[in-house]
Amino acid sequence: MRIHTLQLGELRSNCYIAETAPGRAVAVDIGGDSRLFLEFIKMKKIRLTKILLTHGHFDHIGGVEEVRAATGAEVYIHESDAPMLKSPSASLHSTMSIYPFKEVTDYTVVTGDCYINDADCTFRVFHTPGHSHGSVCYICDDVMFSGDTLFCASIGRTDFPGSDHNRMMWSLARLYELEEDYIVLPGHGERTSLDYEKDNNPYFRSFR
Repeated sequence: MRIHTLQLGELRSNCYIAETAPGRAVAVDIGGDSRLFLEFIKMKKIRLTKILLTHGHFDHIGGVEEVRAATGAEVYIHESDAPMLKSPSASLHSTMSIYPFKEVTDYTVVTGDCYINDADCTFRVFHTPGHSHGSVCYICDDVMFSGDTLFCASIGRTDFPGSDHNRMMWSLARLYELEEDYIVLPGHGERTSLDYEKDNNPYFRSFR
């Protein structure tokens, strides 16, 4: 699975474009700069089929509606964060963004741990509440798209409305129990690996 990375939107959130077959791909989070995103997939001759959202904060959904409308890609989000797609306040847009809010008008909700298939790839939806109620990681082959749950040597903030530090620690415990060493592609910052985080991330200390 070939993966391209773009940094989009006001907070330069990571957007990942994962090719699931020749000329076909899914995107994980589109935080803004929809024109840049569309120009990139046009240049690469990629047909976008799905947009997988790790959570509903504005810096991960800002470019979704324009890309969805232009490509017809299906949008997926956990049911607990789905209201953020229509709410400037719930998505933190009204307090943290200077750009107009673009409501996502068509999407599919996922519940619990389930699977999303695209071409030859299967994405496991791994529910990891804490940063938001509906935060998820997507796992495909040896890659984990961790959103704002897990960063290199850190974790996502838990002081936002809808965040919960205790639930975040529950989610980290779930990640710690995973046996495979995944390549971790976070919502912000550099890539890392799950084994490295287990050994070095201070928020995993209590599980060692």
